[in-house]
Amino acid sequence: MAPTESKRRRMPRAERERQMIAVAEEIFAERGYQASSMDEIAEQVGVSKPMLYEYFGSKEGLLVACIRAARAELLAATTASVDGIGSAEEALRSGLVTFFRFIDSHRRSWELLRQEAAVVGQAAMDEIEGIRRQQTQVNTTLFAAYLPDHPARDLEAYAEVVVGACERLATWYVAREDVTAQDAAAIIMRMVWHGLATGTHGDR
Repeated sequence: MAPTESKRRRMPRAERERQMIAVAEEIFAERGYQASSMDEIAEQVGVSKPMLYEYFGSKEGLLVACIRAARAELLAATTASVDGIGSAEEALRSGLVTFFRFIDSHRRSWELLRQEAAVVGQAAMDEIEGIRRQQTQVNTTLFAAYLPDHPARDLEAYAEVVVGACERLATWYVAREDVTAQDAAAIIMRMVWHGLATGTHGDR
C-alpha cells in the first residue's frame, strides 16, 4: 500500500472537506463554473470523483459548499473586526475595510459569481442571498449597539443600504488595481456616515 494512500484515508473528514472546497474554489474561479469538471477537481485534490459526490452530491452542491464556507469566513472576519471598538464610526469603517479585504482574498471567485450567477442554480443563489442577509443582520446589530436611540426600522434600512452599496462597489472594486480596501471603505463612509451619525428618527 502506498504511503500517500494510507495518509489520505487517515485524514479527518472535516479536513478533507476543507481541502476539497479550497481546491474547488480555485478551479471554479480559474475555469468558470460551467467549464470546471468534477474530474479535474478530484484529480487536484487527490481523491476519486465518487468521493466528491459522496461529500457534496453534485457540482452545484460543491459550489454551494464553497459559498457557504466563504460566508462563514466573512462572518468571522467581520465580527472580529469590530470587537472592542469604541465608536460607531470606527466600527463601521473597520467592518467595511474587512469586507473589501475579504473580496481581495476571493477576487476571482467574486468575479465568477458576478458573471455566472444566472446559471449556477437556485441553491447557489439562495446561499448568495444568505450572505446578504447575514451581513445585513451583522450591520443591524452593530448599529443598534452604537446607536440605541435610532428606531429599529431605520437601523434595518441603513443596514440594507450599506450591504447594497458594498455589493455594487465591490463589482467596481475588483476591476481596479488603483483602489485599496481602505479607499473603498472611505468611499462608502463618505456616502453613508452623515446620515447614520445625524439620524432622522423616522422623519418623512
